[in-house]
Amino acid sequence: MAQLDEVRWQEGGEERRARWRAESAPPPKRIQLADDSTRAAPAFHLVAEGTTLLYRGDYHNARQLLTALAKRVRERRKPVGPDLLSTFRAHRQFQSLEHQLLSRLVVPLDAQYRVQLRRAPDVHLACLEAWGPSEEPLLVSLRELLGVIGAHEWRKNGVEVEALGGRIHPHYGVFTPTRSEYLDLVAAEPLLHLRRAVDVGTGTGVLALILAKRGVEEVIATDLDPRAIACALENVKRFGLDDRIRVEQRDLFPEGRAGLIVFNPPWLPEKPRSPIERAIYDPGSATLERFLSQLEHHLEPGGEAWLVISNLAELLGLRGADEIEQRAAAHGLRVVGKRSAAARHPKSQDESDPLFAARSRELTTLYRLQPAR
Repeated sequence: MAQLDEVRWQEGGEERRARWRAESAPPPKRIQLADDSTRAAPAFHLVAEGTTLLYRGDYHNARQLLTALAKRVRERRKPVGPDLLSTFRAHRQFQSLEHQLLSRLVVPLDAQYRVQLRRAPDVHLACLEAWGPSEEPLLVSLRELLGVIGAHEWRKNGVEVEALGGRIHPHYGVFTPTRSEYLDLVAAEPLLHLRRAVDVGTGTGVLALILAKRGVEEVIATDLDPRAIACALENVKRFGLDDRIRVEQRDLFPEGRAGLIVFNPPWLPEKPRSPIERAIYDPGSATLERFLSQLEHHLEPGGEAWLVISNLAELLGLRGADEIEQRAAAHGLRVVGKRSAAARHPKSQDESDPLFAARSRELTTLYRLQPAR
């Protein structure tokens, strides 16, 4: 396990120490004990002022306190703005506040990942999968621990992918392929190149698997994140396709050229606030720009790329309506075809979502790109 920040606090007249385990929350500066007698109103006042509450007592009571705090945070949500962009900004600001405040309810774990609360579940395997071996006692945000437990269930049970005719098993910190639109587009687009394909930013490996199942002889799946590499390798092995799919830790492209390169990039040109958000947010479309600028050098003569991306950024006013085509043209690429699919994910149907006006009109489009010359 990587070196973690040490946190200290006073308890029972003694100084206590533990390591701080969090993906996207800073170590606590001020720690106060909480227990089964702690009520939501004073607890919320404390976390709002920057105090971290270390829970000592019953695990289920700790969860109830977290739920009560979340209710009070939601009461601070600002109303919808005058336009979609301002609503999006307000929504992101609220998400940041929610994460910041709710991360301040923490629980203690020993060096074997046992939660030091009464009636706590066995979380050893879930934590081991997410974080690797532990050597010291830890303090963990209860909200993050619940995410780790949920990720363990996703990994154990898998996600049914109709385009694959099987289940993908995502790992903690790797984007889960619950949105079927981009999968269906890749599964349905006519294949003109069957010898060699590249899946850039493979994540769970789902697109590489779809390509191999469709008959591509050799697929190279790349990703920079070690968690994604481990996840893709496991899924490829589950499907028995490790003789045709090679998983490589790369920043975008592998060595050599391919007849088909597929990329489902982050679709919102904003800054991610946690590691998992890197699958959604791409500041200034920098990753998309790098992909387009280097693409021609990795395509075989007559080859093409499939760029699969949502238009949510356009609907929110974060990207121009024709910006994808313009960016491609600026790098000597032309769009030779495109196919779109309407959103079917739950948020596109949820009228209570603050961004429903955009999500309900969201389209995911597969752009077929070729060098213009």
